[in-house]
Amino acid sequence: MFYETASNAHGLPHDPFKALVTPRPIGWITAMSANGEINLSPYSFFNAVSDTPPMVAFSSHGKKDAVTFIEETKEFVCNLATWDLRHQMNATSALLPRGENEMLHAGLAAAPSRLVKPPRVAEAPAALECRFLQTVPLVPLEGGEPGYFLVIGQVVGIHIDDRFITDGLVDTAAMRPIARAGYRDYFVSTAETRFSITRPGG
Repeated sequence: MFYETASNAHGLPHDPFKALVTPRPIGWITAMSANGEINLSPYSFFNAVSDTPPMVAFSSHGKKDAVTFIEETKEFVCNLATWDLRHQMNATSALLPRGENEMLHAGLAAAPSRLVKPPRVAEAPAALECRFLQTVPLVPLEGGEPGYFLVIGQVVGIHIDDRFITDGLVDTAAMRPIARAGYRDYFVSTAETRFSITRPGG
């Protein structure tokens, strides 16, 4: 099949776009407002975009609390969402009133960060402390108001649970991170699905 995205005439019950660009890492973002309010929310349009220096980015549909808080305080934390935390991650996607703490709503504990003010999720096996760089409005080809906003941050500190470091390498599969697919679906990374391959020379 083929369809033009402008018309969205795919004839399927649901838009297949997000089922094709997958699996997508989940940016489980902690942000703090200038008044000290905490927001924790998952974003499936998320990824690392640079390693020298390390940078990450996530895209928000509209300027939600996380984006507003980050722009106020210029800091945020990306927590690793895992299989063991899947229900808590999902609970933090609830539409709560501004200022209501999603960490408390999901029964999660807050752990202090080292270099930024927003806390990290204590139960998460890894977390990236970030400083805000910029917000990029994602204006479509035809112009008009942007529906999404891309937030870019530089990673200034990284927390890793020592249990997941083996022979000097992070055992990512042992953390069992989850990633977003289309519809209501997710994937989980495990040792059984991992493989290694050597990059060819030039």
